[in-house]
Amino acid sequence: QLHLTMSEKNELTKSLEMVQKELQEKESEMKKEISEYKDRLLQAEKEHQDALTEANRKNEAEIEACQDKMNSLEHFISSQKLEIEHLKSNKEELNNSLKEANQTLGELLKTKVR
Repeated sequence: QLHLTMSEKNELTKSLEMVQKELQEKESEMKKEISEYKDRLLQAEKEHQDALTEANRKNEAEIEACQDKMNSLEHFISSQKLEIEHLKSNKEELNNSLKEANQTLGELLKTKVR
């Protein structure tokens, strides 16, 4: 009986050691997988951050270009307004000169007719 019990104990001990070894192997494998997933996650986060940084850089450059264009257009509009005012003033002066010339012509024609 003792011999049988000792034999069973040895078998159970071997079985337990095999199960512990398998568990250790699985734990090691899982730790390796977790490490790989963490590395992949970090890489994905870095790529995502790089993409965001690049998108922000492009957006800022585009915004700056638009602001420059807007400033340029505002300057152009301002100069066009000044040009319009100048042309209106010239038109008014020319109209006044034309009226005076017509009046003078009219007076000359009247004196010539007399």
